[in-house]
Amino acid sequence: MVETNDEREILALHEAGDKALMSADLEVLAQIFADDYVQHNESGQAFTKQDVLNNIRTGRIHYPSIVSTGRTIRVFGDMAVVNGSESDEVEVAGQRRAVRYVYLDVLLKRDGEWKLVASQLAEPKE
Repeated sequence: MVETNDEREILALHEAGDKALMSADLEVLAQIFADDYVQHNESGQAFTKQDVLNNIRTGRIHYPSIVSTGRTIRVFGDMAVVNGSESDEVEVAGQRRAVRYVYLDVLLKRDGEWKLVASQLAEPKE
């Protein structure tokens, strides 16, 4: 399947986001997340862009490893939906564990740049 330029940009954004999460690069993450970004975690709890950045800044959450195990990008004009899965090592409040996520990301193209506006995480039962 031929990738469009938008699909390549969105893939690069996700790859940069994974690297930034692992290295706690708040500057890169702040550029990827739209100011009105909202993430719902696997428990259904909502986090704003500032919540996510603060959790990383304070070390409350750390991602030693993020491995994408699948990703599908669908573009609809200036909106895109990404369905994906990943196997991560996550450290929360000093407790490290392996976790497998499936996720849905929504992106909007604003002023010519793709921004992540919403995410929904789920932890599938094995």
